[in-house]
Amino acid sequence: MSSPDITEPRILVLASGNGSNLQALIEATNSRDFPGSIIAVGCNQPRAFALERAAQAAIETFVVDHTEFDTRPAFEAALKAHIDRHAPDLIVLAGFMRILTDDFVRHYHGKMLNIHPSLLPRYTGLNTHQRALDAGDAIHGVTVHFVTENLDGGPAVAQAEVLIAADDTVTTLTEKVRVKEHLLYPIVVRWFCEGRLHLDGDRPLFDGLPLETPTYLPDDAG
Repeated sequence: MSSPDITEPRILVLASGNGSNLQALIEATNSRDFPGSIIAVGCNQPRAFALERAAQAAIETFVVDHTEFDTRPAFEAALKAHIDRHAPDLIVLAGFMRILTDDFVRHYHGKMLNIHPSLLPRYTGLNTHQRALDAGDAIHGVTVHFVTENLDGGPAVAQAEVLIAADDTVTTLTEKVRVKEHLLYPIVVRWFCEGRLHLDGDRPLFDGLPLETPTYLPDDAG
C-alpha cells in the first residue's frame, strides 16, 4: 500500500470487533479518487479481527486494552494519547464498543463520526434489530451521525432504510442493515474529507448550508 498523501485528510478508525465497516472503508479509501487516507486503526480488544484487516492493508494499528485500566478516564487518557500522536482530521467509530465520556467527546468535537444500526432517534443503545422486530416496524435502517455528549444522540448526517419482511429474524435483519452500513459510511466519510460536511456547534452543515434532516438512501438503493 502506498504512503498517503500528506495533504489528504487523515482518518483514524476505532473498532472493537470484526471490523466489517472498517473493511468497507479500507476498500473505499483505496480507490484512486478517494480524498482521504486511513492512517491508523485502534482497538480496545487485543484479539479483534479488525486489527488483522488493518494489517492486511498495511495500516498501522494500536491497542489500548480497557481491561488494563482501573477507571474509564485512565483508559481514555491512554487512548487519547495514541489518537493525538497520529493527528487525525477525522475519527471514525466502526463498531467501537466503549461508552465515551463527555470530556473525551468534547476534545474531538466535530471530528468524530459514528454509525448506529437504527433510524435514530429510534432505538438508541443496544439490541436495535430485536427491538424493531418486537415493535412490529415495517422499516428499519442505519444512521451516521456526529458524536456528541448524548449517547447515539449527536446530529444525524445520513440514513439508509431497509424494509422488514414478515419472516425476518434478528440474523436476516442484521445482514440487511449491514449491507447498508457498508454502502453509507464511506459516502459520509467522503463528504467530510471533501470538505462538504462540517459541524458548526451542534448543527451539521452540508455544502455550507444547515442539514435540517439527514439525507437518506431508500431500501432499493445500492
